[in-house]
Order: sequence, then structure tokens, then C-alpha cells
Amino acid sequence: MPEVKLIPEKWVDRYGDYLFNFTISRVNDSIMAQDLVSETFLAGLKSAHRFKGQSTERTWLISILKRKIIDHYRKSNSKKGQAEVRMSYLDNGDQNGDWMEEQVRDLRNPNVEDEIEQKELGIALNDCIAGLPERYATIFVQKTIDKLDTETICKEHDITASNLWVIIHRARVQLMDCLNSKWFKKA
Repeated sequence: MPEVKLIPEKWVDRYGDYLFNFTISRVNDSIMAQDLVSETFLAGLKSAHRFKGQSTERTWLISILKRKIIDHYRKSNSKKGQAEVRMSYLDNGDQNGDWMEEQVRDLRNPNVEDEIEQKELGIALNDCIAGLPERYATIFVQKTIDKLDTETICKEHDITASNLWVIIHRARVQLMDCLNSKWFKKA
């Protein structure tokens, strides 16, 4: 394969629409899609010196964009406390802090209280799933619990993949609201 050279001044004209359409199908928000494409172009400019020419410009930009989309969801999910343990350094006054992960209980060795808590959480989660609109609950369970693939679910419910992810997102938001009121406020 001949080596490919970057031509950043033509990125917007050549790839802007494609990258936007790629993004909008994943985030379903045109303003956010525009922001992510802009961030992709900026990241591409900043890391142009690392481009090895082993792929096309478009493929390289899409790989950057995919990471931007993943980062977007990580940030939005971590704000709601859903996605990942936050790596925040806790300052206890004497400049010696501990990473939050070090303060979390080791759930690999649960005690009786942990097991009771897990059962209660399971009951609360099942109640919240039962409170979802029937279609949301069915699709959410199929995708996240039964681990059915996207194509199977889309065919069964006659929906597009992007519509599936919108339903999953909306179900998660409603479940988080429900769990916040039924579970986390009690704990």
C-alpha cells in the first residue's frame, strides 16, 4: 500500500459530512455530534506527527472519532455514577491522599451484609425494570441481561440499531432515576 500523506486543510470538505453522519447515529444529538467531529479534527491536527500512513486519512480520523465518542459516553455515564470508578485523588489535608479505588470494599470476598445488600439491590432493580414501559423493559433485558446481539433485537422489534441504542439509553436513565429514589437514598 502506498504511503498516505495527510492533507488537513481538506478534511472538512472531504470527511466532515461522513464523520458527522457516523457520529449522529451514535450520539443522537446534532450539537454533540458537531462538537465531537470538531474535537476529532483538532486531535488529528495535534497528533498528525504520529500518522504513519498505513491507513487512509478517513480511516485514521474515524479511529480518533471512535475514541472521542467512547470518551463522551464515559464522561456522561461517570457523571451519573454508572460507568466507571472515578480516579479522583482525595486530599486529606496533609498532602497524602489515597486513590478512591483503595477505599472501596473488596467485593471478591463478600460478607453476609454484602450478600443481603446485593439481594436488596437486585429486588430494587427488578422493581425498576418492571416500572419501565413494556417495550423499553423487553429491549433492555434482551440487550443487557440476555446479551442478545443488536441485529437480532432490531429484527425482532423492527427498529434500527440507532433506535435500539436510544431505547437502551432512555431505559438506563429511567432505571437510574428509579434506583436513586428506591435504593440509593435508602442506603
